[in-house]
Amino acid sequence: MKYFLLTLSLFLLALGGYSQNFEEYFENKTLRVDYIFTGDNVSQTVSLEQLNQLPQWAGRRHHLAELGRQGNGQIKMTDHRTGKCIYLESFSSLFQEWLTIPEAATVRKSFENTFLLPYPKDKVDIEVSLREKDGSYKTALRHTVAPDDILIRKKGLKNIPAYTVIHQGGPVDKCVNVVILAEGYTTSEMEKFRQNAKTACEQILAHSPFNRMQDKFNFIAVETESKDSGVSVPRKGKWNETVFHSHFDTFYSDRYLTTTNVKDIHDPIAGIPYAHIIILANTDVYGGGGIFNAYTLTTTGHADFKPVVVHEFGHSFGGLADEYYYENDTFSDSYPFGVEPWEPNITTLVDFNSKWKSLLVKDTPIPTDIKSADKYPIGVFEGGGYSSKGIYRPAIDCRMKTNTCKDFCPACQKALEQLIKFYTE
Repeated sequence: MKYFLLTLSLFLLALGGYSQNFEEYFENKTLRVDYIFTGDNVSQTVSLEQLNQLPQWAGRRHHLAELGRQGNGQIKMTDHRTGKCIYLESFSSLFQEWLTIPEAATVRKSFENTFLLPYPKDKVDIEVSLREKDGSYKTALRHTVAPDDILIRKKGLKNIPAYTVIHQGGPVDKCVNVVILAEGYTTSEMEKFRQNAKTACEQILAHSPFNRMQDKFNFIAVETESKDSGVSVPRKGKWNETVFHSHFDTFYSDRYLTTTNVKDIHDPIAGIPYAHIIILANTDVYGGGGIFNAYTLTTTGHADFKPVVVHEFGHSFGGLADEYYYENDTFSDSYPFGVEPWEPNITTLVDFNSKWKSLLVKDTPIPTDIKSADKYPIGVFEGGGYSSKGIYRPAIDCRMKTNTCKDFCPACQKALEQLIKFYTE
């Protein structure tokens, strides 16, 4: 009994020390760092544009010096005096996706990127690294931040747009905090937006594992108004004046709806607690996109709005890969076959042990023939990550593969549950 009590006391003491780790290094505020990513498919640079202070921190307070996903890029914050790592974050970016298309071989371009970090109490060093084709990470920028720097702009103290809490699972410091923003909705269309935002929230929370972890999420609908109704469609010569300047035809792909005006997304919501962003576009044209730890952007007026918003949130929140592929096509630009992808739901078999191998029943063939899917519902099926060869997925169907599948596959569900716990426990 004495041993048990001593062990319990040490355990509780350890928990207490762990929970105080955030307060040891950080204020209950956000350091919003704005960067410019510039380059082509040969060389890339990252430049610091602006430092901002937001009035509240709505990100994780656990596992501060760990990563839930590796991402296509990483940010490391270290204490300037001791060199100790006190915070890690990972991300993907539209810039890095652009590097894989032919245009990146002919011209250099710049893209905005904004990241949310806990506000340090003392001077810190920040390092931004980008993932290389071989899976390694190369430092692109190091800079120092002094929290008392007079040029750090304080934002979010006024001109906060109207917002509605549409789902409250718990307090801000114990939940994943998601904002849902309006794009291409005029003042007179805000009731329509609120209904669309409610639908998006309900659809996400209806999928597993979100449906059994609803108490770990907060969703807020923010009424970001646009002058014009609808969004821009460049191929039709249509350029609307909207709050986030989103448009279809990203990278000349008809359905790819994104925005490069990232600061315009973050500025209106600076005074609202958020860590993840969903943008709803007011149009009946099919399309959207999801970028890990950046944003989900999807359209609301088409028949597949409900499954698509969940799919894109799987990208932006969960860091999940697309499990679909193009018949008879083999792509290695996005996922080199000799490198294990960082996303948890696809594999090149270079390091399958780090993926969903534990979910396979005994004697499951690797790879798994699609004809034996009835016997092995969780397997290693060829075709995923846009390529019909060389990349493997966990299931025949999944929310990350088609709009008709009813839920995420078991491997995606496990990965999402682990990430939610990483953020909140």
